[in-house]
Amino acid sequence: MNTLRKRVLRLILLLIAVLPSFSGVYAQSFNLIDNSIYQNLPFNMPQVQQPSFPDYSVNILDFGAKGNGTTLNTEAINNAIKAVNTKGGGKVIIPEGLWLTGPIELLSNVNLYTEQNALILFTNDFNAYPIIKTSFEGLDTRRCQSPISAQNAENIAITGYGVFDGAGDSWRPVKKDKLTTTQWKSLVASGGVVDKSGKIWYPTSGALKGAMSTKEFNNPEGIETEEEWNAIRPWLRPVLLNIVKSNRVLLEGVTFKNSPSWCLHPLSCEDITINKVKVFNPWYSQNGDALDLESCKNALIINNIFDAGDDAICIKSGKDENGRKRAEPCQNVIVKNNTILHGHGGFVVGSEMSGGVKNIYVTDCTFLGTDVGLRFKSTRGRGGVVENIYINNINMINIPNEALLFDLFYGGKGAGEETDAELAERMKAPVPPVTEETPSFRNIYISNITCRGAGRAMFFNGLPEMPIRNVQIKDAIITNAEQGVIISQTENVMIQNVKVESKGNTLQIKNSKDIEINGKTYNNPSGKTLNIDL
Repeated sequence: MNTLRKRVLRLILLLIAVLPSFSGVYAQSFNLIDNSIYQNLPFNMPQVQQPSFPDYSVNILDFGAKGNGTTLNTEAINNAIKAVNTKGGGKVIIPEGLWLTGPIELLSNVNLYTEQNALILFTNDFNAYPIIKTSFEGLDTRRCQSPISAQNAENIAITGYGVFDGAGDSWRPVKKDKLTTTQWKSLVASGGVVDKSGKIWYPTSGALKGAMSTKEFNNPEGIETEEEWNAIRPWLRPVLLNIVKSNRVLLEGVTFKNSPSWCLHPLSCEDITINKVKVFNPWYSQNGDALDLESCKNALIINNIFDAGDDAICIKSGKDENGRKRAEPCQNVIVKNNTILHGHGGFVVGSEMSGGVKNIYVTDCTFLGTDVGLRFKSTRGRGGVVENIYINNINMINIPNEALLFDLFYGGKGAGEETDAELAERMKAPVPPVTEETPSFRNIYISNITCRGAGRAMFFNGLPEMPIRNVQIKDAIITNAEQGVIISQTENVMIQNVKVESKGNTLQIKNSKDIEINGKTYNNPSGKTLNIDL
């Protein structure tokens, strides 16, 4: 009897030891955020609240879904979400298979869980995406409904191992100069239309018509009737995932790719975690940002891999008057342990930052060939204050343009796409008075930066009426740079223990004052250039 009891006890102990590792494949790991991430923050912020769900689940197969790549599963997936929401919450399982679908709408208390080898492909039928009122690039406008969306939801998640493909190639225009000759010929031969310049391909005539009605960025003007909106529907490219005014949001483990425009766009959300997510967009994808975190409060962006066609990790808060009226700064954000493969910028603030940005901590990130490394951008008319930005321990290689860029004369083009003449022309404009439309960048602290290979090490280009103020750069090594450092329209910059290896002059100062370089202060308020060796 004693022997039997011992055997039973051993079996129980064995099961206790084995079950956690076995069930971990299926467990929801979102309660396992390491709280040490909040230690030694340079500002106070509450811990980001994680969602939790009842132990209840359904499978989309039970609602008639078929993973054959041809059946449209929009109704089945959304009915499953509605059923779990009505039940009080739980998990909606998307199993292995190729699931063709239209827009998916997340509801409160639902975890959309994707199993291994689950591929969710969004249809390229434009008519499946209703034209709705929304916000895009910081402005209130109309766009097609996003493939994945949530509005005023609480306690929601997308987790697991699956892939969401936004069918972005069906929506996006493509610039000729971003493809090889062979790629361009193949694209044109596939259909679509080319504009009069012969430099931009559009997937449909409706997309070209929408482009012709757009004067600035991507929001069309002069479109009034429903008929007119429907005529340019293919131009109203949605972001792949749009989550608005929602709380306790988690994206974990899954892959998002091939978005029509931006990929991930949380807007006016609180307590949001993006953990172990992958985003892949072609490097030529127009407006193919990986993540645009806009007017959000309390966020973790951790352990992700992003490969973007535009900005990779971008912090925003609305554009011009729209953003100032919204008055929702993006604040209390930790960006840690992320790898960026391509992008117009590895970590970016702006240019739509009119509601303000503050309390951002970026650390332990790697940028591999992004057009710019750390990028701050805005322009006159935005207004808003960007402050209390802390960046530490960033490694970069092969940055074609600046390792660090402050540009308050941003003109809408990607780094390297704008000519020096275009920039110089904008900078010739008369100096306006300081008003609510004047953007301000200040109190930015950068340390432990290593970069091998850059077009230019650093460029500070502030406004004469509102210089960039109070920037500290410590312990940085930038080697193999084509150009050194330019500081213009800037006040109170401290550069300490910074090594720059570049061709030509190492550091140039003009129209700036109180610039401290390794303990020595320089003032050069004139337009003439002062050259200094670091």
